[in-house]
This record gives sequence, C-alpha cells and structure tokens, in this order.
Amino acid sequence: MRHTGPNGRPGTPPPVPGRPFSLSLSSLGSALGSPARSAAFALCAVLFALVTWQATAGGPPRAADERLGRALAGRGPEPLTEFLADLGGMPVALPVLAVVIGYVIRRGGRGEAGRVLAVGVTMAAVPALVVPLKLWIDRQGPLTDATGYYPSGHTATAMVAYGGAALLLTPYAGRRATVPVAVVLTLATGTGLVLRGYHWPLDVLGSVLLCGMLLLVLTRVLDRLRERVQEPVQGPVQGRATEPPARRPGRSDRPEPPTESRQPRPPSP
Repeated sequence: MRHTGPNGRPGTPPPVPGRPFSLSLSSLGSALGSPARSAAFALCAVLFALVTWQATAGGPPRAADERLGRALAGRGPEPLTEFLADLGGMPVALPVLAVVIGYVIRRGGRGEAGRVLAVGVTMAAVPALVVPLKLWIDRQGPLTDATGYYPSGHTATAMVAYGGAALLLTPYAGRRATVPVAVVLTLATGTGLVLRGYHWPLDVLGSVLLCGMLLLVLTRVLDRLRERVQEPVQGPVQGRATEPPARRPGRSDRPEPPTESRQPRPPSP
C-alpha cells in the first residue's frame, strides 16, 4: 500500500514500524564497548533523571531526603567531617590529579598524551555540567537560605578527579588497586558534606549518578586509546609476493672461469 501524493500520484510507502529503543541500546552498547557498561550508563541516566525530578518538583522522596539531611547534619567530630568534605575541593582534588598525570607522563612518555588529554577534558566538563544544573534547579541548602545546591559540586569534583587518576594509573598498578581508593575518597567526600550540613543526601546522589556516566564514557575512551598504542605494526600485505633484498656480490658469488678439458699428448716417437 502506498500513500497517494498530490493530484492522485503515487507517493511514498508508509513508514515501517521499527525498534528505535532496541536500536538505541545497541548503538549505545557499541559506543561504550560492552553491554555491561551500556547497561550501567542507562541505569545512571534513568536514576539521575528521577533524582533530579524529585529535587525539582518536591514530593515524598524530597521530604524524606530533607528529614534525613537535618537528622545527620552536625553529627560526628567536626574536624574529621570538615576534612572529609574538603577532599572534594579543587585545592585538594586537582593537585592529586596533577601529580598522577605527571607520574603517568614520566612512565609512559608521549604515548600517554591522549589518555591524559581525555581525563583533562572530562575534568573540565564537570563545571560545564554542574553549574547550569545548579542555576536551573536552584535548590535551597540544608542550613542556609542560599540556593544552588543541587547537584553537589564537591562530590562531582572528587569523583571525576580521583576516578580519572585511578583510571590513568590502572595500566601501571592494576584496577583492583586504584579504583577502590577512588571509590572510598568519593564516598568519604559525600559523607563529610552531608554530616557537615553542606548538602542534602540527594545532592550527593545526583552528582554520583551524573559523574558515573562521565566516567563510563571516559573508561571507554581510555581503553580505546590504550588499544591503539598497543597495536602491533602490520607486516607486508598478504597475497603480494615479496622479493628478497638484493645483496652485493661477494667473493663466493663471482662466476668461476670455465675449465678447459685437456686431452693427453701422444707419446713422442
């Protein structure tokens, strides 16, 4: 069946129902390199949308979040909780990342330039994403009348800085040794922010979900760059005959002069 165009002329065939959602998931999986990574990215995206919606519109989840935040604010030793909260500040997190970048460049040389650049771009994307969200959502803080607290900038800085440093160190120290340290530092930062009353729990959770998507993309980019560096040099194209290299004629390669066959002389009379 075809739809008729103007003046009764045949037009284009009707659209065929497809599977846009499955196609988008397959394209996402191919872009991120593995189904598990694409599933984690999709989960972070869905949860981030839900948390952001609750932080904006209000409702029972937001009310529960604010009750929990008020109950936790001020708990714990103040010097310790302040120290934990400061782990997400740029004066602390960025120098740690800079030291790791210097170490990686010293170990890997120019081959690490692409990976270092990818981490730097991801770190620069943090304020580019967080600041507009703060201005748009304009959520009030726990112990103040000021607004612009969702999502948490300190949590985002800590997660990307320490996570990026861990991913850079993975080829040299192993993922099992580096990633847990980044996770502990990020959780410690979020805990300190909530206990000091600087952020609501949903502020911290929103940053973790947002930066989780960033780190998943960064992981794929770093793996791909590492694979390109480790690709072996390709040999000659198969199917084409290769000629042996010409060599200079040596002493053994010179042609020998032809030998004359000598007949015996007859005896003299």
